[in-house]
Amino acid sequence: MPSERRETLRFNPNNATTGVVERVFAADGSSRVHKQLRRAGTVPTTPSHWNSSANPQEWNYWAREAEVYADRRLRASLEGTGLDLPAADVTTDDETVDLWLEDVRGTAGVEFALTDHVATAAALGRWQARPLEPPPACASRGFLRAYSTSRPGDISVVDDDAAWRQPLVRDTWPVELRDGWARLLAHREQLLSVMEDLPRTLCHLDAWVSNVIRRPSGEVVLLDWAFAGDGAVGEDLGNYLPDAVLDLFWPAEQLAELEAACWPAYLEGLRSAGWAGSEREARLGVVASCVKYAWLLPLLLQRASAEQHSAYHQRTDAGQLYRQRGIVLSHLAGWCDEALELIG
Repeated sequence: MPSERRETLRFNPNNATTGVVERVFAADGSSRVHKQLRRAGTVPTTPSHWNSSANPQEWNYWAREAEVYADRRLRASLEGTGLDLPAADVTTDDETVDLWLEDVRGTAGVEFALTDHVATAAALGRWQARPLEPPPACASRGFLRAYSTSRPGDISVVDDDAAWRQPLVRDTWPVELRDGWARLLAHREQLLSVMEDLPRTLCHLDAWVSNVIRRPSGEVVLLDWAFAGDGAVGEDLGNYLPDAVLDLFWPAEQLAELEAACWPAYLEGLRSAGWAGSEREARLGVVASCVKYAWLLPLLLQRASAEQHSAYHQRTDAGQLYRQRGIVLSHLAGWCDEALELIG
C-alpha cells in the first residue's frame, strides 16, 4: 500500500530461502516484520552452499519457518520455559510464502547484557529438557554434519606456511592456534559422530544474538527457525556463545565470562525441567559442537589478503575482525581439547 513505509533489516542474502526481511510501518504507526520465503528451485543464482531444498528433513528446507510458526504443539512446548515465538500470519502464492510477524518489542539480542544472555541460556535448557515427541514433520535431520561439511573453505590451507605468514593472520592470531586447529580437523569425524550419538532434543540450530529479543516481561522470543530440528542437548548453547563473538556483537575478551555464566544456567534449566541425563553429556554437547566451525579458520586464511572484510554481511575493519575471531577460534580449539578429554 502507498501509505506503508518499509525498512530493510539485516539478514543473509545468500540463502536461497530468503527473499527479503523488512519492517513494514502502516499509516497508523503500527509495524510488522515481513519475511519472504522462496520456494526451492525458484532462485537461479545463489552460492551452492546456500541452495534450498524441498525435502522437509534437509537442513535448508525452504518452508520450514512457516511450518514452525503454524505448529501449535511446538508453540505449546515453549510455554513456561521463558522462550516464546512471535505471533505470525502466513500467506502463500505459487513461488513464495510471506510471513507477517509480530514486531517484537523489547531488548534486541545484539544489545543484551550478561543477565539477558544468562536468562536465554536457562530458558533454552528448560525447553530442551523435554523433547517434543514425535518431533514436528518439518524438523531437520542431520543438520550439524550436512551444514558444516558443505561450507566453503579448503582445509588443506591450514598446512600452508605462507597462509599463516600473511600479515593480517600473523599479527592478530595467537601462534598456538595453528596446532589447535590441526587437532580439531584431525578429530572432525570423531566429533561429528559424538554429537550424533548424544541425547537428542528439538533444537533451534541457529540460536544467536541476532535471533533473540527479550520482552519487557522477561520472555525471550526466538526468531528465524529456518534450520530447526533434531540436535544434541547442549548444541544450541554451543552455537549461541561463539556466534555472538564471531560477528562482533560481543567482545571476544569477554567470551570466557559469557560461557562461565551461561553454561551453569543452561544446565540448571535442564535440571529444573526434569532432564535426567548426565552433566558430562550436556557439557559434551556444548564443547564438541566446535566441529561446526571446522571450515571457518581455513576460509579466513584464504580471505586474509582480500581488500574488504565483513561480519554478518556488513563491512568492518579487518584488523578488528581477525583479532576478535582469533580469540574465539582459540576458544573453540580449547573446546575441542575438552571434548576429547570427555570422550576419553
